[in-house]
Amino acid sequence: MRTGSEPVEARSVLKTRRALALWGLVWAAAGVAVFLIAGRPGWAAACAMVAALAATDLVIVCRHIRQGPHYQPGKDIPPYEPDRGRNTGYVPGGGDHARGGDGGRGEGDGDGDQNSDAGGR
Repeated sequence: MRTGSEPVEARSVLKTRRALALWGLVWAAAGVAVFLIAGRPGWAAACAMVAALAATDLVIVCRHIRQGPHYQPGKDIPPYEPDRGRNTGYVPGGGDHARGGDGGRGEGDGDGDQNSDAGGR
């Protein structure tokens, strides 16, 4: 939701994220090689998993960079007004407001007071 407090000259962090993913990929690949040479297959597997994660992140980030900027409303578009609870949306079962306050049980006079005929008790 747009609040109007967004920075006017916001910058993307995708290039920084790409550099960090590349850095992680290089170090994880080096870790795989070093641990395989040292005879530690468990640690090599762990480094290989980190390398796979870094490579996946690198692919996703490069794809986002290639897509380019997406539409952002300009200064002439006012911010959206907050919902402030007016839009309650779908309430499973309809809620008490749809059935007179008695939960659809047919009890009481609809004002939520179950003892309306109790004589003030």
